[in-house]
Amino acid sequence: MTGARNSGKKLYGIYESLLSEFGSQGWWPTIADGEMAYHPGDYSFPHTEEQRFEIISGALLTQNTNWKNVEKALLNLHGSGNLSPERILSLPLSELETLIRPAGYFRQKARRLKSLSEACLKADEGATTEDLRSHFLSINGVGPETADSILLYAYGRPSFVIDAYTRRMCASLNLFHGKSYGDYRNFFQSNLPPEPELFNEFHALMVEWGKRNQKKPI
Repeated sequence: MTGARNSGKKLYGIYESLLSEFGSQGWWPTIADGEMAYHPGDYSFPHTEEQRFEIISGALLTQNTNWKNVEKALLNLHGSGNLSPERILSLPLSELETLIRPAGYFRQKARRLKSLSEACLKADEGATTEDLRSHFLSINGVGPETADSILLYAYGRPSFVIDAYTRRMCASLNLFHGKSYGDYRNFFQSNLPPEPELFNEFHALMVEWGKRNQKKPI
């Protein structure tokens, strides 16, 4: 138990240091007045079902590309009135591919976005976090990082997101050395209180740290 307490204390100390240095990041950005907007310190998002689906779509579209490209694709969907699971499912595949083309791998992502849209309509919001996670993980193209992003940012569930920046920070600070995604996720979730706001901000801060420390070990 002492080791767990020490790890938790160290993690929280890192979180507070990052927050002091970088400030609240305002994740996950959502569309407002025709452009992407961050909302530092406000963890009440999403406010609408469209914003929820926008976050879910962004979690998928951001695979293997940078966020600026995802923004263009999301703005295309929003501007054409197609940012909802119902509209995605009714769109001809070729039209959807054109709209999300800026995000890259647009043919593959269009098919997966249709599958994800169907999954959104069938998602049980009353399910446990792990059951909801399993629901999204059953969708082709939705891996652990995407599923946890959906749970944390779209549904406000305490599901910690692990990415390359998380691993880089853990290695750089000699904090933890895991073998799998699950190892890292369990490390953070077992040493931090299950608070969505904390998980949200901590993950966003580590991404910011990673962007500023590209040469740190991974």
